[in-house]
Amino acid sequence: MRRLICLAGVLLVVSGTHAQLKSPEAFLGYKVGTHYTPHYRIVQYFQHLAKEAPQQLKLEQYGETNEGRPLLLATIASAQNMSNIEAIRTNNLRLVNAARDKAAPNENAPAIVWLSYNVHGNETSSSEAAMLTAYELVNPSNTRSQQWLQNTVVLIDPCLNPDGRDRYVNWYTTVIGQTINPEPIAREHREPWPGGRSNHYNFDLNRDWAWQTQKESQHRLKVYNTWLPQVHVDFHEQGFNEPYYFAPAAEPFHEVITPWQREFQTMIGKNHARYFDKEGWLYFTKERFDLFYPSYGDTYPTYHGAIGMTYEQGGIRAGLGIINEDGDTLTLVDRVQHHYTTGISTVEITSRHAARVVKEFRNYFTNVLAKPAGEFKSWVIKNDGTDRVSRLTSLLDKNLVDWSYASSASYSGLNYFTGKSESFKAEPGDIVINLNQPKGNFVKVLFERNSAITDSATYDITAWSMPYVYGLKAYGVANLITATTKTPPALQDIALDPNAYAYAIKWDGLNSAKFLAAALKKSLKVRFAQQPFQSGNQSFEKGSLLVTKAANSGKDLLKEVQQIAAVTKSQVYSIPSGFVDKGYDFGSSNVRIINAPKVALLAGENISSLGFGELWHFFDTQLKYPVTVMSANDFIREGMNTYDVLILADGSYDFFNKKEINEDLKAWVRRGGKIIALENAVAQMARADWGIKMKDGEDKKSEGKSDYSVLKKFENRERDWLKNSMPGSIFRLELDNSHPLGFGYPDYYYSLKQDGNLYEFFKEEGWNVGVIKRDNYISGFAGSDIRPKLNDALLIGAQDMGRGQVIYFADNPIFRSFWENGKLLLCNALFLTGQ
Repeated sequence: MRRLICLAGVLLVVSGTHAQLKSPEAFLGYKVGTHYTPHYRIVQYFQHLAKEAPQQLKLEQYGETNEGRPLLLATIASAQNMSNIEAIRTNNLRLVNAARDKAAPNENAPAIVWLSYNVHGNETSSSEAAMLTAYELVNPSNTRSQQWLQNTVVLIDPCLNPDGRDRYVNWYTTVIGQTINPEPIAREHREPWPGGRSNHYNFDLNRDWAWQTQKESQHRLKVYNTWLPQVHVDFHEQGFNEPYYFAPAAEPFHEVITPWQREFQTMIGKNHARYFDKEGWLYFTKERFDLFYPSYGDTYPTYHGAIGMTYEQGGIRAGLGIINEDGDTLTLVDRVQHHYTTGISTVEITSRHAARVVKEFRNYFTNVLAKPAGEFKSWVIKNDGTDRVSRLTSLLDKNLVDWSYASSASYSGLNYFTGKSESFKAEPGDIVINLNQPKGNFVKVLFERNSAITDSATYDITAWSMPYVYGLKAYGVANLITATTKTPPALQDIALDPNAYAYAIKWDGLNSAKFLAAALKKSLKVRFAQQPFQSGNQSFEKGSLLVTKAANSGKDLLKEVQQIAAVTKSQVYSIPSGFVDKGYDFGSSNVRIINAPKVALLAGENISSLGFGELWHFFDTQLKYPVTVMSANDFIREGMNTYDVLILADGSYDFFNKKEINEDLKAWVRRGGKIIALENAVAQMARADWGIKMKDGEDKKSEGKSDYSVLKKFENRERDWLKNSMPGSIFRLELDNSHPLGFGYPDYYYSLKQDGNLYEFFKEEGWNVGVIKRDNYISGFAGSDIRPKLNDALLIGAQDMGRGQVIYFADNPIFRSFWENGKLLLCNALFLTGQ
């Protein structure tokens, strides 16, 4: 493949040009792309630029990763604009109507371009390109870039995922020889599990912008929201046989995306094409990469008024060079130069149209406030007395979404759970979110009950409405609500009695599970009620925790309980006697001891690294309960003697296909072990004769008749595939909340379904805890062939086997850690079932 020498008309200088300012090649000692640059050297190079060109480049560390690597943001501007950079940033927030001073904005302001590199750690070319781009922007010999910076400020995040990048780069360095081997089958192109794509906890950071479950995302969005650029680019790589992709994006575009946002994507794409055409490079546009799911690096900025874009260079698994299907050797040098070209081209076209970019950006937010889009102008979220509302408001706060507490008043609105318009009363503790705020379009996207999808060939899940994610009753209201207050309702301070017989904690949210996890770690003896009870004027539902003095003698129980409650934000109640007013007394067999489980989580080849990461992260950072990560072989050889809970993330497990080991695992369950299986692990267990059975949803054709439906046109192959597609839709399940697996829930649960796997109802030796009945579709795209089959089936089940149990989750209850309402389900499976 031909090497790029430079952008047409833009000199790429490779030696020092001003004082001690060095190009990346001069600083690193090699041409960019001929070696991989570890993250610390990228950091050093940006520090060098900041030191040698302080009049044009300001470098800040905005956070650090889980492994302690710095996260950097470089601000690049002309010397004049840099001297006034804070005023420029503040004015940009005034354009958004988000500045605290409420002063009028100046539309005659620089356009802001933000370039984000290497969010996927093993898509490595972009961080290398970031160094070239930053250098050329501050290079005084580059007259064109200096001209662009007169009306454009560029922010560069050189590596969003340093932990993942170094995982890949360090591995690659250990397996490469003196010369590269471009054969795709070579070891250097076979990255081992879990790969470098994800961060430390194996999360895909490119799907975490809105949810901010990860440390890197939380740090980045804090600083991003202090700027809110007009243009944002997220640099990626795709399969090495693919050419380059750039804007305009593919359908579906979300309906809140403006004509200007689409128009400018086309303008940028044409500018890129001008350079790519000159060099003869292949590229494509308007395919595959859409603008819909709100938590990407292109959509999150788009829903905040920016021109948000993904650029994709072919190159995953390519290393320093690989032979692609065209017979060409695609090198890292090539990939870097392509990303450098589109980065520079983006700055160029933005500068050329800076005045309109700023004006349209201002118009976007003016319209958001004056004419909020959509059928609802506000939402009332009912406070159910659990921690669900506080978890929702925490997400809103992370995204700087404005919300208030409701005042007592009556309204009419659409009940999200029933789908019907009805009258309701807002009460203290409920929250109100109005659309007439800078984040209005973003709020609309997060809360809309049904997203208007213009093309079903979407790249990700198609439903994410917050009321279902959190399991909170919500009303969409057609008008703005003014009866609100910023003052939270007064909370009753419940003093604990040091002489209480027991202390009780209601089992109604994730905080309850955190309390239990902390108590078990401190070796406190905890029981739970299998039936409701009443003590005095306090009522407690099934699952409520009880910490009795008698069972915890020798401990300063009041102090221990208060400390745990403070850390986990749990409400504790004093119980004066084991003789209850209603329900079963505490010595009853209906009040069971909770034995602290010893938990094993399997990791390794053929297991979804992302599915594994969600579980690992949940245990380690949220529940804070010990989990031992091990290989399947180690669990079979040794773990069965020590651990009593085995968690199987989405994946494929060899031992189910080996009859002897499969039977050994069944015997372990019968002795008292517990398996919690998620997603495709459930499907594999169904095939391995564990008692759960896949439901056959196929239509039975009449014998003797020809089935012409199998005759399909090649040109319609993608559309035909979509008929059986389930990219992520919300369905209502009927939940048996009398079973411990359903404690803390109403008699329904909203599940995010991403495949067509269904299971037959248990007829014996099992419990149908979560089932999908007819007409329980809520939101999102479901293929026309698959949707009619999604009924009368088991999706959440509990199966008794001897003294042990198997818990089945056909869908992931903690998907991407943003599906908040499923987290208590997982805790129920861990702590309350099988006791």
